[in-house]
Amino acid sequence: MGNPELVLFNSMSKQKEPFKPIVDGKVSMYVCGVTPYDLSHIGHARAYVAFDVLHRYLKHLGYEIKYVRNFTDIDDKIIKRANEAGEDPLSLSSRFSKEFLDDMAVLQCLPPTHEPRVTDHIEQIKDMIAKIIDNGHAYTLEGDVYFSVDSFPDYCRLSGRKLDDNLAGGGGRASVDLRKRNPADFALWKEIHRFFVFGPASDGLQYTRKLRDESV
Repeated sequence: MGNPELVLFNSMSKQKEPFKPIVDGKVSMYVCGVTPYDLSHIGHARAYVAFDVLHRYLKHLGYEIKYVRNFTDIDDKIIKRANEAGEDPLSLSSRFSKEFLDDMAVLQCLPPTHEPRVTDHIEQIKDMIAKIIDNGHAYTLEGDVYFSVDSFPDYCRLSGRKLDDNLAGGGGRASVDLRKRNPADFALWKEIHRFFVFGPASDGLQYTRKLRDESV
């Protein structure tokens, strides 16, 4: 079921192409969700209304849709804002997640099929990170884990962007961690996040120690 009525821009080929699903009659959409540390803004509205239009049009064409949009409900920005407000980080992210959903309802965006939260899938995340380290694509720094972009030559292939365009902290929005092997390396795991999810004494600490030992 490849319907020529839907033409999308392919970031890898840099061309507009007729949409053809991987599985006939079915479409899976993953849309990066918000990091809920504050109220939504017009940029959020623009992005999610755009994906809602795509979602609705795919349904109109008769596709069976699995639409997943996540919440990154533990993050440096959440912890910083919670400390400033004197609030528990998970409580703060839960509150702003609800505000975001209320905004999406006002914009009349159709709800996704699934809305996973990072804190509900920590065990799966830990297992996946361990596999990435085993494959030689990640390394640890004092309990934090970073993906090594130099270990993966095809990184940026899908987006067609240059690696320099993806430097963490680009545009002056964040500082670059000088401990990293490459400034473009990005965090897969932060020890401080483990503390707020698991508490000061937990398997999370044992896990990051295990990762540190394995990467030496």
